Amino acid sequence: MAAQPDAAPPTAPEQRAVHPVDEKLPALKMATTGLQHVAAMYAGVVAPPLIVGAAIGLTGTELTFLTGACLFTAGLATFLQTLGIWKIGARLPFVNGVTFAGVAPMTAIVASTDDKSDALPIIFGAVIVAGLLGFMAAPFFSKMVRFFPPVVTGTVITLIGVSLLPVAFGWAQGPNPAADDYGASTNLGLAAGTLVIVLLLRRFTRGFVKQIAVLLGLVAGTLVAIPFGATDFGPVADAAIVGFPTPFHFGAPQFQVAAIVSMCVVMVVSMTESTADMLALGEIVDRPADEKTIAAGLRADTLGSAISPLFNGFMCSAFAQNIGLVAMTKIRSRYVVAAGGGFLVLMGLCPMAASLIAVVPRPVLGGAGVVLFGSVAASGIQTLVRAGLEKDNNVLIVAVSLAVGIIPITAPEFYHSFPETARIVLDSGISTGCVAAVLLNLVFNHLGKGGDAQDVTHPMEAGEEITGAATTRAPATP
Repeated sequence: MAAQPDAAPPTAPEQRAVHPVDEKLPALKMATTGLQHVAAMYAGVVAPPLIVGAAIGLTGTELTFLTGACLFTAGLATFLQTLGIWKIGARLPFVNGVTFAGVAPMTAIVASTDDKSDALPIIFGAVIVAGLLGFMAAPFFSKMVRFFPPVVTGTVITLIGVSLLPVAFGWAQGPNPAADDYGASTNLGLAAGTLVIVLLLRRFTRGFVKQIAVLLGLVAGTLVAIPFGATDFGPVADAAIVGFPTPFHFGAPQFQVAAIVSMCVVMVVSMTESTADMLALGEIVDRPADEKTIAAGLRADTLGSAISPLFNGFMCSAFAQNIGLVAMTKIRSRYVVAAGGGFLVLMGLCPMAASLIAVVPRPVLGGAGVVLFGSVAASGIQTLVRAGLEKDNNVLIVAVSLAVGIIPITAPEFYHSFPETARIVLDSGISTGCVAAVLLNLVFNHLGKGGDAQDVTHPMEAGEEITGAATTRAPATP
């Protein structure tokens, strides 16, 4: 009898398959979907430098330079997160940009500085120190991951979406709250029209067109806005073709204790939000963020922040709105977001290219933002579904944490009598809700018996590992 041939080694596709997070898409698809990420986060990147620059009294040319520098450094920080080097970078489709949490303390620094020409150097010095301290603290901060089971992460993800929705509603009303046409029917109509276009594209198209529905909606909304005079092409005409964010353009960094302390507080807030964002994104892309991933992601956040002032940028952090884009499009490739980072760098080097995104009217961005930010909240609700809410303890955790997190949204002046440094944390619904959820989870599900101390895990899918002991297994009997 002839000898049987040796069995071939296993070549099952699933054994060789690349995880969607590490997938490299065709060049055209990579570029368009990357540009879609830039469109989603552009307004959030340029708002802080515009606000701080106006407070200082920068000229139009200097303001353009500062905005371009923030775009450039956001691109560098995004590269660190998505591509990574050594133990730096979460290597997830994670967008980084200027954190809005730093706007209040930065404007306070400006107000307390007699010579306004020193304001930016003082801010840059404080950000460098806060970034370096945060980088050293990252591995210790990441150990908090065990305190973020689904009942906590679901609550925080929901809060991220809910906290972002007012931003979209503000955009929908117009660019300037002080303007006469703020909230006018034309602006609201453009926002509603953009929303409808995105929904129709998502409903009646397939494949690639469906995946870039938000980008196409922004283009269509901008074209529709032209007859109404809502589209301003002036920034394109006035912008230079080439420009580089010269290091220390506004002067060498200065180091003042009060400014450093305030920016360190902002860094703690940013690290807390980034941790929650990484956990949320890990759930969405089906690559749960463990302690190692979070430490690497926080290193990218903090190193990006420390490097940013060298090129005249501000503190960098995760952009939650782009998580909604990942959730909606189902495109999970980190290389797509890296392509978006490439566009940000190019816009920082080419002011004219940056101005093209600025042409999109705020109401159009607002209409698309409703879809993006609502998708984040929906992802949080999906996580809560498997968080063991049949247990009263977990229901209380979610109920109180959501209530605490929504306070800054529904009652913005609720903490008006607190010190400014405390308000940096308290005015962030994501941070306060996250802290409340973690503490309540400890009290109800960890300390003592907690009512169900031995019954704190939820049913796991095959091969799934849950970190922490705060979710709830359904009882074996009714």
